[in-house]
Amino acid sequence: MKHSQAEILREYGPFPGADNVHGVTFDGEHVWFASGDRLNAFDPANGETVRAIDVAAHAGTAFDGRHLYQIAEDRIQKIDPKTGRVLSTIPAPGAGGDSGLTWAEGTLWVGQHRGRKIHQIDPENGTILRTIESNRVVTGVTWIDGELWHGTWEADESEVRRVDPETGKVLETLEMPEGMGVSGLESDGGDRFFCGGGKSGKVRVVRRPR
Repeated sequence: MKHSQAEILREYGPFPGADNVHGVTFDGEHVWFASGDRLNAFDPANGETVRAIDVAAHAGTAFDGRHLYQIAEDRIQKIDPKTGRVLSTIPAPGAGGDSGLTWAEGTLWVGQHRGRKIHQIDPENGTILRTIESNRVVTGVTWIDGELWHGTWEADESEVRRVDPETGKVLETLEMPEGMGVSGLESDGGDRFFCGGGKSGKVRVVRRPR
């Protein structure tokens, strides 16, 4: 297993009116993050907030190329980012113990916080298709170039980890600096991870190793 220190490239926030950063996603232009009672979008070029949608936003956030998905307590809401309307709702697999959320291969992937699992689910009805076990608390989840990465955050220790999607075996870890936790996680499709910073109210950029 490869272990290294996470390289923090940039910090955004804290943002006005957003005390907490839960889920994080990227729509190719803007970074979206969940802050409890709304979804916020900012421009990663300058860090300025460009819009907000009033919707329950307690944990992971995902984007499928057209729609946003947001965990709200024990359900996952599908949201039209243009109008802010909730289009449909499916049950979340952890019934309220859900954390990270990402979109890959036409399905949703949901982290289970205390359950220490990642579930692949059907976005139409919430059926669990596959479960990957983790040996740590799971926070954010993201896929990039066929690699599955997730955040962990226990006490003051936090990492971004790459795991084998078949076995859950940890292949690589990036250790966050002391006092910096990872709540949400999303790749920008290239060399950067956007990491939610929980109660710090910040979103940090971590370099993805090649």
